[in-house]
Amino acid sequence: MAAPRRAPPLMPPLLLFVSLLLLLLAALSNARDVHLPPGPLHRVVGTAVSIPCNVSEYEGPTLQHFEWFLYRPSAPDISIGVVSTKDPNFPYAIFGPRVQAGEVSIQRVRGDAVELRIKEIRAEDAGVYECYTPSTDSKYLGTYSSKVELKVMPDKLSVSAVPPPVTRTPFRGRGAVAASPRLPQLTLSESQELRLTCAALTETREHTHLSVSFGLSGPEPPGGRGTVQEVIGVRRDFAVEAGGRFAERHKAQELSVTKQGPREYQMALGWLRPGDTGAYHCTAGEWIQDPDGSWQLIAQKQLALAQVTVQTIASQLSVSASPPQIRVTPGEPLELLCQASGLPASPLPRVAYSVGWELSKGDAAEGRLVAQVDTDGAVILGDGYTSHDVGQRHVSLQKLGSPPGSYQLRIESAQPGDVGTYQCVVQAYVLSPKAELRQVATSKSQGLVVDMKPEAVVLGARAWLPSPSIYRGDTAEVRCNISVESTQAVHVALSWWVELAREDAETRGHMLASVSREGVAVLGPRPSGGAVSVEKVGPQSHQLRIHEVQPSDEGKYHCAMTAWVRSPDLSWYNAGATQSNTVTVYPYALPMDTLFIPLLAGVSSALFMAITVLTSVTCCFMRRLRKR
Repeated sequence: MAAPRRAPPLMPPLLLFVSLLLLLLAALSNARDVHLPPGPLHRVVGTAVSIPCNVSEYEGPTLQHFEWFLYRPSAPDISIGVVSTKDPNFPYAIFGPRVQAGEVSIQRVRGDAVELRIKEIRAEDAGVYECYTPSTDSKYLGTYSSKVELKVMPDKLSVSAVPPPVTRTPFRGRGAVAASPRLPQLTLSESQELRLTCAALTETREHTHLSVSFGLSGPEPPGGRGTVQEVIGVRRDFAVEAGGRFAERHKAQELSVTKQGPREYQMALGWLRPGDTGAYHCTAGEWIQDPDGSWQLIAQKQLALAQVTVQTIASQLSVSASPPQIRVTPGEPLELLCQASGLPASPLPRVAYSVGWELSKGDAAEGRLVAQVDTDGAVILGDGYTSHDVGQRHVSLQKLGSPPGSYQLRIESAQPGDVGTYQCVVQAYVLSPKAELRQVATSKSQGLVVDMKPEAVVLGARAWLPSPSIYRGDTAEVRCNISVESTQAVHVALSWWVELAREDAETRGHMLASVSREGVAVLGPRPSGGAVSVEKVGPQSHQLRIHEVQPSDEGKYHCAMTAWVRSPDLSWYNAGATQSNTVTVYPYALPMDTLFIPLLAGVSSALFMAITVLTSVTCCFMRRLRKR
């Protein structure tokens, strides 16, 4: 009798449970899933709300439809249709008019993602919102809807200006602008400091952060929030940032914002510039952190603080000078008066001024500096008023006590070089936080014409050669006879020049020697390398000696003279200059030089013939010797 077959062993219960769980997870991994942000979401009444919703792991077309429902706290089991992507008649009666007006809408982000948008949320909009997706799957698996709670809080954010007092008006909605009919009008001067204070406070029970920023809306009165350019602000994370063109000024420590007390914020904008003119605003924002970790702006309000006008220093500065025309004689004092209006009696902080006189001659576009009182109060003289040639001229520029803003230029002894058109120049500078001067304004007076009665100084110079025949190795002499006709004491300076015959036109003209007005001789380099000397051979006669003249010294020589007159202040001025005619120095060759060339040619010919004969004889002798 055959033994009975055993039944297969049963699967252990634990192994069976694990297998079923894996099968369930595999099925759910391909199941529809609807996603909403975690809640609850806190928003402020009157502000805009956007709730995203998307679906994944679905079958069917990529364009999925969505339906939104609301469950109010008073009736948590009753769903109220809000809006749908498929049926325009889906909204219930309480949402129908708002959907038609565009206040409530559903915005498709992509085929399987949408956003529910409410422009101005109301207190009755609080509740649980459900996002539902109709099935397009072959099997009913997964979740087809998701819910999130939306809590609507009252608006507890307030913003005000302190000071000046501003009439407060109730704020309604996000982005409300409070405009006061008594908007303060502030007029400040360039370089001054603007301080504005704004108070922001929230009494929301939830944990929120505030951000406060100051903005500028151009030179015209405020015309809307969109025109406001941020100046500086405190972010919700307490970081301080400046906006746009003000970032560099914040970096340069010209701009700052500080918190004063529990609710007040003060902006300090220093070193004002013309571009800072306009209406200033304070914008306060309230932020809350959603459960997903993101920060949301739930309320924002804006307040006009003041209309600020920045007057430029250039618009306040004007300069005049007197007398309009003056005629002086050499040696007389020359006095000119500069009147600068617009300079404050008590200087503005961070502003410095310089006052100077410029002299221009003829049609010169720019004048040269005569004297200037710089921003430190030091007097600077122009280059032409202190040098070795003219000495130290007595020129002063001082500020007068009356009338205010008066400066007097005084030249102790006028000279012919002082003739021309004078202008008084006033420049304004602003001192930056880094102690750097930035020029902000320049103003010039009308031109003052200074003329001078001429005193004739007639000069004459003639060059000649005492010895017309000069040979190589001799000492060549070039004499210069001068004449001076003047009613004043004149000191003469002389110089000798040469234009060598073998030079290019661009390099011609070498000064060989000079004698200053004090009688000091200066010997220059001689092109041929030899020595030169100068001496006075008569009351009005001077002589240049060229020692051991060479053919390379051949050229045209002349002398030049300059007349100097000493002023009563012991300075010098050039009263005139002239140069003589040219004389030619041509060194002749010595008799030995004429015999040396034929002698050298004869010796060279004899040596050549001797070498030729010697070479021929040697060649013939070697040939005979080879044959033997």
